[in-house]
Amino acid sequence: MGKADFLSPKAISNRIKSKGLQKLRWYCQMCQKQCRDENGFKCHCMSESHQRQLLLASEDPTKFMDYFSDEFKSDFVELLRRRFGTKRVHNNIVYNEYISDREHVHMNSTQWETLTDFTKWLGREGLCKVDETPKGWYVQYIDRDPETIRRQEEQARKKKQELDDEERSARFIEEQVRRGRDSKETDETPVYTELKRENEEEKVAFNMGASSSVAGPSKSSSVLGASALKTAAASSTKRKDTSSGSDSRAEKKKKSALEEIIEMEEKKKKKQQSVRTDYWLQPNIVVKVVTKRLGEKYHKKKAVVTEVRENYTAVVRMIDSGDKLKLDQNHVETVIPAPGKKVLIVNGPYRDTEALLEGIDEKHFCATLTLDSGQHKGKRVDVAYEDFSKLA
Repeated sequence: MGKADFLSPKAISNRIKSKGLQKLRWYCQMCQKQCRDENGFKCHCMSESHQRQLLLASEDPTKFMDYFSDEFKSDFVELLRRRFGTKRVHNNIVYNEYISDREHVHMNSTQWETLTDFTKWLGREGLCKVDETPKGWYVQYIDRDPETIRRQEEQARKKKQELDDEERSARFIEEQVRRGRDSKETDETPVYTELKRENEEEKVAFNMGASSSVAGPSKSSSVLGASALKTAAASSTKRKDTSSGSDSRAEKKKKSALEEIIEMEEKKKKKQQSVRTDYWLQPNIVVKVVTKRLGEKYHKKKAVVTEVRENYTAVVRMIDSGDKLKLDQNHVETVIPAPGKKVLIVNGPYRDTEALLEGIDEKHFCATLTLDSGQHKGKRVDVAYEDFSKLA
């Protein structure tokens, strides 16, 4: 009796019955066949195809076990990497997702008897980080891809650089505050000096009001009294001028200590705003297409900017195919050539200046350029990657 047609009720019924997982004891790994009941599995074991597979396995059983073990390990680790990444997850969760595929390699055909043994083996081989808890065993995939490691190192380097900048700023602010506090304490400390007369022979006389009304003021006492009052007024004025001068100096020092940081930041921002712009496209430079909207034909391909429209839009000519495209500034990025090539600075204080690429500093994401035009010709400067591009 032949097989039923694909659209016959019998064939449809068989497909419905075969959906989902079946019992593991009715699965033959050698033939990769799942039987629905005990009678079907018994008939399969008596079939000629199954007997031939057993004869092949009996010749070299270790070879077949190693093959199934390697397949099980590869599929399990790949699912762990793709589905969970480097997150810590229970091994049963990963295993349940793995066996949801009807064509998976069963563990009873591998060298591991239990999932716990397999989990421990992953930890010993260094493929995953494993740890045992009261809730069971947990696994965490170790990503050893060179690109991933490089990306993580770059992120750590950027984070460290940002922290260093913040620490320098904090130390600078703390130093300014300390200087301001020290200067304020110095100015507020009173200084006592000895009272000295310029002329030791000069006599100081005091004109009392009562005695003057009775006896009448004499000429010499009046002169001496006026002189004494004049001297006292002059000394008082001198002390006032000195105190006002010290107050003004203290105010000036206080202002320089507290407002110096704000003034420096404002000057720095104004300077950066005056020399930097949010557009950088220039004609005759080489750029790389980074958008995926145009398809793989143009993605990561280089082009030459032939025209710039309204500062933010460029008409480019693809180097490989010669096609002309109209792209936004956000859809392209600068190109860094090999050392010794000419570049054009597209942003910053040396904008529109041609230069020669001397070297690349990957640690600080910048390059050393020698200016080849303008009033600063011959000067060596450090420019960030995004502020210069290869000349066509």
